[in-house]
Amino acid sequence: MAPKDYVAEKDKCKRFLQEFYSEDDNGKKVFKYGAQLVALAHREQVALVVELDDIAEEDPELVESICENAKRYTGLFADAVHELLPEYREREVVAKDALDVYIEHRLMMEQRGRDPADTRDPRNQYPAELMRRFEVYFKPPNTAKPKVVRDVKADSIGQLVTVRGIVTRATDVKPMMAVATYTCDQCGAETYQPIQAPTFMPLIMCPSQECVTNKSGGRLYLQTRGSKFVKFQELRLQEHSDQVPVGNIPRCMTVYARGENTRVALPGDHVAVAGVFLPLLRTGFRQAVQGLLSETYLEAHSITLMNKTEDDELGTEELGEEELRQITEEDFYEKLAGSIAPEIYGHEDVKKALLLLLVGGVQQAPKGMKIRGNINICLMGDPGVAKSQLLSYIDRLAPRSQYTTGRGSSGVGLTAAVMRDTVTGEMTLEGGALVLADMGVCCIDEFDKMADADRTAIHEVMEQQTISIAKAGIMTSLNARCSILAAANPAYGRYNPRKTIEQNIQLPAALLSRFDLLWLIQDKPDPEADLRLAQHITYVHQHCRQPPTHFTPIDMKLMRRYISKCKIRQPVVPEALSDYITAAYVEMRKEARVSKDTTFTSPRTLLSILRLSTALARLRLVDVVEREDVNEAMRLMEMSKDSLQADKSASTRTQRPADVIFSLVRELAGEAVGGRRGMVKLAEAEQRCVSRGFTPAQFQTALDEYEELNVWQVNQARTRITFV
Repeated sequence: MAPKDYVAEKDKCKRFLQEFYSEDDNGKKVFKYGAQLVALAHREQVALVVELDDIAEEDPELVESICENAKRYTGLFADAVHELLPEYREREVVAKDALDVYIEHRLMMEQRGRDPADTRDPRNQYPAELMRRFEVYFKPPNTAKPKVVRDVKADSIGQLVTVRGIVTRATDVKPMMAVATYTCDQCGAETYQPIQAPTFMPLIMCPSQECVTNKSGGRLYLQTRGSKFVKFQELRLQEHSDQVPVGNIPRCMTVYARGENTRVALPGDHVAVAGVFLPLLRTGFRQAVQGLLSETYLEAHSITLMNKTEDDELGTEELGEEELRQITEEDFYEKLAGSIAPEIYGHEDVKKALLLLLVGGVQQAPKGMKIRGNINICLMGDPGVAKSQLLSYIDRLAPRSQYTTGRGSSGVGLTAAVMRDTVTGEMTLEGGALVLADMGVCCIDEFDKMADADRTAIHEVMEQQTISIAKAGIMTSLNARCSILAAANPAYGRYNPRKTIEQNIQLPAALLSRFDLLWLIQDKPDPEADLRLAQHITYVHQHCRQPPTHFTPIDMKLMRRYISKCKIRQPVVPEALSDYITAAYVEMRKEARVSKDTTFTSPRTLLSILRLSTALARLRLVDVVEREDVNEAMRLMEMSKDSLQADKSASTRTQRPADVIFSLVRELAGEAVGGRRGMVKLAEAEQRCVSRGFTPAQFQTALDEYEELNVWQVNQARTRITFV
């Protein structure tokens, strides 16, 4: 293969930038890069993105060369632009920064005091990197397939590759030296040192002609004002969980973003990064420590935010009239709710609640106080009612979300951990799942299996929407404005109708009051419903899609865009409705006081009604809450306990006094401490039963009956009951 003539290649680059055009609707020529060069010359634009699809139209071979040797061609394009800029400058640039003034002064001084025939030492000439005020990036062709992190290997070194993954970490943006400028203390000459590697050896002796001739040995001092710095940020890219082979853990890759590519991606974003894959050359002590190993990194050229599931970019375009009409036809509320996890049978009201969770209520901030707008929901139900499936669907549907399980996450993993930064060596905070799900949804499965110490970490997030931290000398408050969707089983594995709701749930009231809706889903046998459910499941199993319904479900992309449109609205509650809402709340409190068997009702319940009402108004794209919205919010609150109330209406068989007495004595035995378990003092047991309204005669009858059944034994002196 003949060596490439890079001068000719540079001419090709120049010609392309000058001559490439596309035709608009009127058939007029539009010089795409010519217009950008004018903007670069006038400092109105910083980054020039060269699209390789455009080059492919004129010179496919050049595209191949660029993809194979991207680093070299970045330099060639930068040189070409640098040479072309003076031709495109139409007026003098007025806005100047410190570096401009610095260079201008140097040029003026030089012209004044220099002999025209005098040639300068190349190191004393201005390097191109210092004079350039633009950045050149390549956008890979559409035909290029994105790679998985673990497929980027040695054969990709120096090439333009596209990698997909999720950003797990993004450092702060820091200035990175690109050109170091030194001044000599003897002759006053300036020396420039372009820096390519992550570390550099500062120059010490002055290389200028004067110092060398006089042998004066001038020392060089670094001039920060005359040096050039670029923005620099390091990202950690982790591959998607569905790309990981069996039995492996996800791999990571380091991405270096410079200039205009910084501050594009945040931790938790799904991105496609196109860039040049390069080895990291270390020198000096670092190399000795590293030994024979070498690190690699990806130098980013373009960072694109992606959707979570599909392979397309994040949709930011507005909804068209046709799409809006498709969504907002009659009974659209039912239709939108039905489009959430259509493969799962039933649960219509749960799906409506999840739709409201995605839309969210309106956040209020009166005079420094903050009332959250996010809706938190807890799904508590028997095994096999598709709680986890609903959670994983919401995780896929929400634009920003995190999915964790109760046992697999610690309090620190949910909030924030203090880590030592690998680059600078200082202590930094690394956000946990709740911080990464900021402005999104955090799904927590197996909520009941979570350790109590870890569960308390969620309390502050659920109401104040922040995480306050005072660890390792770091005192701060992180934003965690996320909705929490939790799924849990009742305390006994499945719901026990003989126990009260509190005994079944066994979560602290402080936590329960923070959930706007607590869905208690009981799985009751019912011949008709069971038949329909079984038919639905077998159909989905055979055809891998939901059975045909009276409407076609809206696809995920459209729903995502509609929900983001809904979130822009800020509906208000009118004066006329305030009396209605307060009366309804007072009635709810009264019911809770009368009925023993209800969950905890607090003033937070009133805020929940307001949040759900505003979310319903948002869903209809209106700016005022109506009475129907409040009614629907109240209905959802009632329906969340519905599967339990039906059980109460069909009166359960009345228990015999003997059975109740037995359960009381068993409770008493359970409360006994240490080795006394299973033993109860007879006097205590009798006192407990009499205080519950039973007569001593009933107690004696129960005692004898269960002794005959050999459930417990009473000692000779009849002072102690021992369970067998």
